[in-house]
Amino acid sequence: MEYLFGPMVNDPEFIQTLERNISEGRAFCVREQEGLAGSPLQGGVLISTKEAPKYKIGWLAVSSQARNKGVATALLQYVLQLINTPAEVSVITFGEDVPDGKPARELYKKFGFVPQEQILLNGPQDGSRQLFRLALS
Repeated sequence: MEYLFGPMVNDPEFIQTLERNISEGRAFCVREQEGLAGSPLQGGVLISTKEAPKYKIGWLAVSSQARNKGVATALLQYVLQLINTPAEVSVITFGEDVPDGKPARELYKKFGFVPQEQILLNGPQDGSRQLFRLALS
């Protein structure tokens, strides 16, 4: 995942953000072996609720071994059912010029997210980013 998101394991800012989201109940994951504590992670998601009813998915990632097994779908379904409606959910994901970002783009479209403006700030893989929004009623 790091080639798309940049270095995370040794990034103090990412670790601090992850720990804060966990302690505030805004981090969710799917683990191997039916979710037993300590089992390897298959995927995770962080969601910001501080501007509710405008929510933001800050990060959603799935390990390469768990791809195409419904992990991202399960994570997104789970966090969306936690949101009180009406609401708006946004996420910044990969632009069309990032081939490995196509599954993420398709996942958000499958859930009804609508692509918005292209963001010119390039990510770690030198590709663009794009804002997606979902209106929940």
